[in-house]
Amino acid sequence: MKTTLAKKETVTRNWYVVDATDQVLGRLSVRIANVLRGKHRATFTPHVDTGDFVIVVNADKIRVTGKKEQDKDYMFYSGWMGGVKHRSLGDFRKNKPEFIIQHAVKGMLPKNRLAAGMLKRLKVYAGSEHPHEAQEPKEFSF
Repeated sequence: MKTTLAKKETVTRNWYVVDATDQVLGRLSVRIANVLRGKHRATFTPHVDTGDFVIVVNADKIRVTGKKEQDKDYMFYSGWMGGVKHRSLGDFRKNKPEFIIQHAVKGMLPKNRLAAGMLKRLKVYAGSEHPHEAQEPKEFSF
């Protein structure tokens, strides 16, 4: 039996919408990363970007377990001495809730040239509305 490898030209991309309401951050991020990578398909090929588009709505209603709301820190370093800034997950939930899911999914994607293209196909929105109705996204069942 011959193994078929996917090619960049033959990949057809689907659009999926995911509701993040009361979903645990880590478990949801793993599922999103697998769809972006294309691991849910039978034609998955590691060296070809075979993933689909993912729209995440209600990012501000994501759930975390334990005391992560106060204890989880995101660190940013400017490159200058003393240029380290720490922000908690609670700060990001108030100001920029899309970042929480984008950051978690980015960490679960491969560290290679394909990851940037995969991350561009992730669309995260804080509310329940999104501007991608024309693509007719399907509900992704986990």
